[in-house]
Amino acid sequence: MEQSVETQTELRTNIKNIITDAINILKNKDYINAHTKFLQAQELLKNSGLSSYISICLSMNGMCEYLTDKNTYKEALALINDSGYMAEFSKSKTALMFYQYALGTINFVEGNTDVALIHYNNALDLLHENDEFEFTEEIELRIRQIKNGLDFSVQTKNDPLVSLVKIGRSITALTDINVLLKVIAEETKNAIQADRCTVFLWDKEKDELWSKVALGLDDTEIRFPADKGLAGYVVKTGESLNIADAYNDPRFNPEVDKETGYRTKTILCMPIKNNNQEIIGAFQVLNKIDGVFTKNDEDLLVAIGGSASIALENAQLFEQQKELYKEQKQLFESFIDTLATSIDARDKITAGHSTRVKLYSMLIADELGLDEKSKEIIEKAAILHDIGKIGIRDSVLQKEGKLTPEEYKHIQEHVQITHNILGKINMSENFKMITEIACSHHEKYDGSGYYRHLKGEEIPYGGRILAVSDVFDAITSRRHYRDKMPIGNVINILMQDSGTHFDKNIVDVFLKISLDKIIKVFLTENHNSFKDDDRELLSHYNLQDIHNFINNENATGEQKHVLELFNFYYSGNSTNNEG
Repeated sequence: MEQSVETQTELRTNIKNIITDAINILKNKDYINAHTKFLQAQELLKNSGLSSYISICLSMNGMCEYLTDKNTYKEALALINDSGYMAEFSKSKTALMFYQYALGTINFVEGNTDVALIHYNNALDLLHENDEFEFTEEIELRIRQIKNGLDFSVQTKNDPLVSLVKIGRSITALTDINVLLKVIAEETKNAIQADRCTVFLWDKEKDELWSKVALGLDDTEIRFPADKGLAGYVVKTGESLNIADAYNDPRFNPEVDKETGYRTKTILCMPIKNNNQEIIGAFQVLNKIDGVFTKNDEDLLVAIGGSASIALENAQLFEQQKELYKEQKQLFESFIDTLATSIDARDKITAGHSTRVKLYSMLIADELGLDEKSKEIIEKAAILHDIGKIGIRDSVLQKEGKLTPEEYKHIQEHVQITHNILGKINMSENFKMITEIACSHHEKYDGSGYYRHLKGEEIPYGGRILAVSDVFDAITSRRHYRDKMPIGNVINILMQDSGTHFDKNIVDVFLKISLDKIIKVFLTENHNSFKDDDRELLSHYNLQDIHNFINNENATGEQKHVLELFNFYYSGNSTNNEG
């Protein structure tokens, strides 16, 4: 019998409330009672036609059955798959999210973490538009656990020693202080069977307590003076507090509850001490699920604090090392930029050359799919490849016109000077290849280059990339004594010298880079702008296409237009109209 609109609306509200209750139970890892709630909702949904809610219940019931008894794997999976068909039928993103979450959870428990991560990310994507049941945090926690190599832990009221081992295993590998704070808080909350836990760290320099963890509240940084609140009290005194009735204890401040709507009943607050028995922070655990906090809870929290303090201090040290490395890297990069600027100051004829060689080299590296570390090394080498010109006489370096054989021989010395200069810089192992790459950009694939006459793969891969970028920029840049070479001649040189001067593979890759990217480098020289429509059109063609169009007597109208448009920007005649 078809239900009235009022009855359908009332049922929908009732079911949503039951599912919300079941999810809250699920978040506390009480899978048996969560299962009971979902079954209750499923029973009420019979003959309702609310297929999205039916799908949610099927997904969660299958998952809870499996988490309660791993031997039900096949039956649980069949149930979840049924929910997937119903979710697709209902076109409900919320139902699809729970379906993906359930599959992710079963795969996580089974150890198929790669598959689990795919399902969890799918679930997260579906939540972007509507998080009807406030499930984002739960999924993000699972994703973080997988990415940090943690196990899926089914939390029950275990022996305290078992809980301690689980927590120790969970936090050992973590180095991100914010993730660590959250994991410690979550695991401590579960181990002690409390409603909330916050882990505060003591910033002694500012004499403040801070945390980015407040389970149940917004994930924002909390900071307050270290002599305020219960956490401040235990940090300053070293005492532990076990409060059975918060509102009857004069030390408790009820204002936070008034602001948040939360009701604090029981509190366990303890200092966190390091191996030297120095206080570094505090645990604040709220609302024991079954009654009040016991002496066993206090002992367990002390033990957790021992493991947590080591992990927290290591994470803080790791953060300090990262900051130090960041500062050193910034210093190194500013040093490199200063060296490159000194070349432009001395050789105004080729000013900007090193920057453009860097940009072309990065386009090639991207096209080749090189990893970030390799790209960073090649980028630095490109910026520094002509640093040896510092040692070249001004009369030669700044000469406008053709060099004599003696002058040409002298300017060739800049490569060896580059090697000598960079070789004296104390670089890390990661950056030692910068020197080798920078001083090999004039080597030729057939061994006829300079200054070491390296051949083929003896030339560092980055050096072979720089060789193409260096020559391309040299003959496509305007000088006081000559204009740019026609682009057809430029491409012919690259193609004809493949396998002799250049590595053919790198030339082939360079010729496949889209024209819009090449033109962006041209525009750094003349500071003109790129029309949006032109950029879009030229993004579909490359230098190989330009070569083909030039040599095709029967080029189509569009091909001729692309050729004219490219030459328009290549010649530097671009307007300042963004279009």
